[in-house]
Amino acid sequence: MLKQERPLGVLFLDINAYFATVEQQERPELRGKPIIVVPMETDSTCAIAASYEAKKFGIKTGTNVGEAKRMCGGLIVVPARPPLYVHYHERIIEAAESVLPVEKVSSIDEMHCCLIGKEREPIEARRIALVMKETLRKKVGEMIRCSIGIAPNTFLAKLGTDMMKPDGLVVLEAKDLPGPVLGLKLTDFAGINKRMAARLQGAGVFSVEQLYSKSPQELKAAFGSVTGERWWYLLRGYDLDLERNEGKTLSHSNVMHPDQRTDSGCREMLLRLIQKASARLRANGLWAAGMAVSVQGFKKSWRAYVRLSPSQDTVTFNEEFLRLWEKRDYEKPRTVGVVFYDLATTDHVTPSLFDSSMVRAELNRAVDKVNQKFGKNTIYLAGIEKTKDRADEKIAFNKTWLFSEGKGDNKWAEESEDR
Repeated sequence: MLKQERPLGVLFLDINAYFATVEQQERPELRGKPIIVVPMETDSTCAIAASYEAKKFGIKTGTNVGEAKRMCGGLIVVPARPPLYVHYHERIIEAAESVLPVEKVSSIDEMHCCLIGKEREPIEARRIALVMKETLRKKVGEMIRCSIGIAPNTFLAKLGTDMMKPDGLVVLEAKDLPGPVLGLKLTDFAGINKRMAARLQGAGVFSVEQLYSKSPQELKAAFGSVTGERWWYLLRGYDLDLERNEGKTLSHSNVMHPDQRTDSGCREMLLRLIQKASARLRANGLWAAGMAVSVQGFKKSWRAYVRLSPSQDTVTFNEEFLRLWEKRDYEKPRTVGVVFYDLATTDHVTPSLFDSSMVRAELNRAVDKVNQKFGKNTIYLAGIEKTKDRADEKIAFNKTWLFSEGKGDNKWAEESEDR
């Protein structure tokens, strides 16, 4: 039987407008101005972050750059610098840990700490949160603002960070629920997207109040899985962890620069992505038994799949790709991508008697070692000569590190300097 006592237990920290905030911290001339961070300097791409000054014009993550410029005449467009964001992420963790041990890092801009003993008392929890905010400003930078949610479990604490931005502080005590959250929309809850909201509405759940009114069995039916039953407890502050599915694919994609949106440009970039993704397979001790390649077009898109004996060999993947490429069918390309799936670790792979996968794997690992020792692209396949320096590593919000293809790759230039 679950205990009825549900004290505060989690302090969740969310850095506001992370990429844009870091840029404003590094470049004082950008402070107080509407800026967006973009993967490349072209009006056809989308913003990956927007400062709060830009958000006042309705600009948000995912807004087309050309449209964003029309929405805000004085908008400043800033190219993304992923190594810088990872560098700040590490500094933020270090600063946070000087206040409370970080229990888990959820993404590049989110982490949470556990509260114990007197820290669980609302007044003390608030005091700690304010100390955390001030510590980030002093140790990382005056522009580094965060929203903090404090609640009995991680689910509600994360919800609290979204209820007051920027620089917010929300405490959700079990005894007060559901009162403080009744004004939210269903889609304000992590895990309820538009599709799930439509499903819930089909089950008669149109509001947060109705969500709370359902029994565990009714929520299980509404969600269509046991997840709904778990939500009943999470919504009330019980300390449960949502099940997480481990990633079963490894992928890379690239928005093509307008000058490269040609047939040959797409082919060369896909070869580059295969090289990069296969190096990641080897670095993680993984083998792929399936590969998908795609070209997303403005008018027509193309996608193809191939099954193969488990491999981590770049040349093998290239050969399979070139066979698929003969049947390509797309118009006006925009984005290319490669996905490796049906992944397995080395100890779960049985070598084939009819191919040289294991021998080639050793050759690839030797190439990787040379690049790690002497630098990225010290050795590379001739087919990617024009694209070997493209497809830089991106830092998505659910990622906290950058894969290194060679010595010094993706290191922030100032990491070793005293700040």
